[in-house]
Amino acid sequence: MRKRIFLFILPCVALFALAGYYIYPVSAYIPVFMEREELERSVSYRDGERDLVNPGKIYHKAPYIYVNEKYKGVHVINNSVPAAPKREGFIIAPGCIDMAIKGNILYLDNSVDLVAFDLVAKSVTERVKNAFPEPLSPDGYACYIERPENYVLVEWKKRNN
Repeated sequence: MRKRIFLFILPCVALFALAGYYIYPVSAYIPVFMEREELERSVSYRDGERDLVNPGKIYHKAPYIYVNEKYKGVHVINNSVPAAPKREGFIIAPGCIDMAIKGNILYLDNSVDLVAFDLVAKSVTERVKNAFPEPLSPDGYACYIERPENYVLVEWKKRNN
């Protein structure tokens, strides 16, 4: 009888001892951080072509097509001649995964900030800090890694396992 009670109590004690510990699942991705001050200066326009490597969302506002390059920015493609679209430039915006356009203003996420970018002047007109939550990794995990103060998560890179 004592042996049965002992065999029942031992796993219960072990379970209670481990109950205070939570083991976070390991993501297949590694977070990439940028200094907050650098992030706020990072959105800019560059003329010329840039390869589509990891395209995301697409937005059309005649005669242009805007294609998100996940975590990098937005491709600007002139589609005046649909048979021969021409890549005209790239809007650099670290942490960008979404965008929308109203009038001549492109609204995009610059990591956790919302940025209004004037497509005619090719410059930032407004920034709303911390408008969005930090993005989860592509496999759905939040980032529990400690980081230096004033750093922002801007990208997830696949681990080299």
